[in-house]
Amino acid sequence: MSRTLLITGANRGIGLALATLYKKAGYQIIAVCRSRSDEIAALADQLITNIDFTNAQDINTVYQQIKDQPVDLLINNAGLLQDDSLGSIELDSLRQQMEINAYAPLMFTQAIQTCLKSGSKIVNITSRMGSISDNDSGGRYGYRAAKAALNAFTKSLAIDLKEQGIAVAVVHPGWVKTRMVNFNGLITAEESAKGIAARIAALNLENSGSFWHSNGELLPW
Repeated sequence: MSRTLLITGANRGIGLALATLYKKAGYQIIAVCRSRSDEIAALADQLITNIDFTNAQDINTVYQQIKDQPVDLLINNAGLLQDDSLGSIELDSLRQQMEINAYAPLMFTQAIQTCLKSGSKIVNITSRMGSISDNDSGGRYGYRAAKAALNAFTKSLAIDLKEQGIAVAVVHPGWVKTRMVNFNGLITAEESAKGIAARIAALNLENSGSFWHSNGELLPW
């Protein structure tokens, strides 16, 4: 029996690399994106586009299309990075980053919860910039705060879903060569996806609620 991956932000970058990797592993791929790409259209078994994850109606639209399908693995990957520094912070930017990076994954997970079952896994793609202990460079106020909030949400999800047999974790993908960072970085999206997949394979109810680097390092909160 085939397994199903539901992934957001799968049209490019890390999301596309993860969808490609799991497709090769035999998963059915449900991809949910704001914008369509030819690559994900050719790959996905089901593609749902034009979705604004900050819009409750759009989230419900996704649920209505997938509600009868069991989901073995949910990866909340869609995100937004804006380079706000002290002196240039805008309230709208802070709100937008919080909505997309933190609120949206939580609300989407809640919306599709009935598709999850005992043995399912949820991974939220975070950033080590969401670690308060690890912050030694400052700046990026909205992104850091939003990822810290996502980490907190994920820890609570791990506790709340444990009795249902669902394991949850946050994973930092590494510094990846994607459009989000103008293709600077140390590793490719494909290398990052392999590391994330290894963390997902190791995820279980005993280590649920962990904050991992894709290379296997446990990160500080």
